[in-house]
Amino acid sequence: MNNKQIILKNRPQGTPDEHTWKLEVQSVPELQEGEILIEHHYLSLDPAMRGWMNDTKSYIPPVEINGVMRAGSVGKVIQNNNNPNFQVGDCVSSWGGVQQYCVSDGEGCFKVDEKAASMPTFLSVLGMPGMTAYFGILEVAKIKEGDIVLVSGAAGAVGSIVGQIAKIKGCKVIGIAGGKDKCDYIINELGFDDAIDYKTENIYTALKKKCPQGVDVYFDNVGGVILDAALSKLRMHATVVICGAISQYNNKTKINGPSNYLSLLVTRSTMKGMVVMDYTKDFGKAARQMSIWLKEGKLKSREDIYEGIENFQETYHRLFSGNKNGKLILKVVE
Repeated sequence: MNNKQIILKNRPQGTPDEHTWKLEVQSVPELQEGEILIEHHYLSLDPAMRGWMNDTKSYIPPVEINGVMRAGSVGKVIQNNNNPNFQVGDCVSSWGGVQQYCVSDGEGCFKVDEKAASMPTFLSVLGMPGMTAYFGILEVAKIKEGDIVLVSGAAGAVGSIVGQIAKIKGCKVIGIAGGKDKCDYIINELGFDDAIDYKTENIYTALKKKCPQGVDVYFDNVGGVILDAALSKLRMHATVVICGAISQYNNKTKINGPSNYLSLLVTRSTMKGMVVMDYTKDFGKAARQMSIWLKEGKLKSREDIYEGIENFQETYHRLFSGNKNGKLILKVVE
């Protein structure tokens, strides 16, 4: 049985190019005692992938050169060599990487109920983006009813869920997104109160108009200029959650930090970083709650799915071009 894999060949400087990865085909090894073989159906493509390729201090070790590119995955167990925790046919999510098949001892693999939701949902609202949004807005930001919440990357996999959860909890939510279609989507379909189109609007002018009272929580997915502008609109004792900085990930020069940071002092506000892996033990609780919201129609999920391991690099670049709608996913099974 052959296994198509995307292998990291070089650490990119700036935007990854044709020299960064290589498509290779390897034979699937024989299973050792206690191992399972998972056939991947879908793979998660996330902005964090860019950071995982850097050999720098981070919350997780970098992907090794000549190693399979790291990615979240969902698929089915198709072989089992005496692992008591799984059965052939089980649907599982894991960090299986960008490949067709994954051999595992079961550590880090979690059974999911495909009768409760479609497989791609376990990579979006019931996967890492959903967990990030849930714990970021509820546990880190600690929102309360009546808060004014500003979210960047608001039409993306994390931001769209952050905004919806904030609405469920009785907050006023303003989203920052790129383009009329995305702004219309977060207002008309997701229920955001307002939107700022950073591609056509001056961000400072728009914030002054649409957040005249300032914001209690700013949930940041992009960094850069937008983070700097948001800092100028903090209310007293506001919270800034640093979830990501997608505008900075492909920089060849030093990351641009905020020049308006003294606003934190003036307003006695707090800026906090968050990494979803800190909350792993509570994922089940979050998934159960969000499943209820999905069934009640209070929470919506959109997946943007492309096909084929061979198209990984082209699909990956959609993360940074903005040419996607919702959670970006690569379908593996033909």
